[in-house]
Amino acid sequence: MRKYPNVQIVLHLDDKRTDIIADHYDVAIRMGKLNDSNLIAKKIANTNFAVIASNSFVEEHGRPLTPEALVKLPAVIYNNGNVCLDTFKMSHENGKELRSYKMQGNYKVSDVRTLMGAVRDGIGYSVIDLFNLEKPIDELGLVPLLTDHTLSTLDTGIYAIYPHRKQTLLVSEFINEVKEYIGEPAIWESFVPDYQFMYK
Repeated sequence: MRKYPNVQIVLHLDDKRTDIIADHYDVAIRMGKLNDSNLIAKKIANTNFAVIASNSFVEEHGRPLTPEALVKLPAVIYNNGNVCLDTFKMSHENGKELRSYKMQGNYKVSDVRTLMGAVRDGIGYSVIDLFNLEKPIDELGLVPLLTDHTLSTLDTGIYAIYPHRKQTLLVSEFINEVKEYIGEPAIWESFVPDYQFMYK
């Protein structure tokens, strides 16, 4: 808004999938795996996952050394309508094939900020995309777990979605501004020290 003060923007925040054609949106940002549709998608950033827990959670439960030990511990799970992110893929041993693991948790939430707050409060661990971090994890009292294991991104990404193949100048410039702000590597990777060496 500072750079383009005469542009009118209506920002709509909702975790549920919106019909951007029927609701007349110029552009939407989607995180996850894209479904086939008649919409145009442009990838604006990679997804970068981490297993996180609070320092207090680790003090209470110990630091798990394997995914099998991790999933025995309480988790905070994102659950919104038909999206329940209670499964992740990770190597059993570094460099080995990926296996699916189901998280166990009595607390399921439909809002990411509430989920992050619960993790910070030591309710459970969670598997998050780093874009959910607003500042460095040490400032949040969080630590990454099982960083020597490979963690799958499940073929997900962050995309700008728009209805017409020929972008308007407004949409094109908006996407460019978002990509520039996110950066390459993405700004949130710097929130986890040495992330580039983790989960490989």
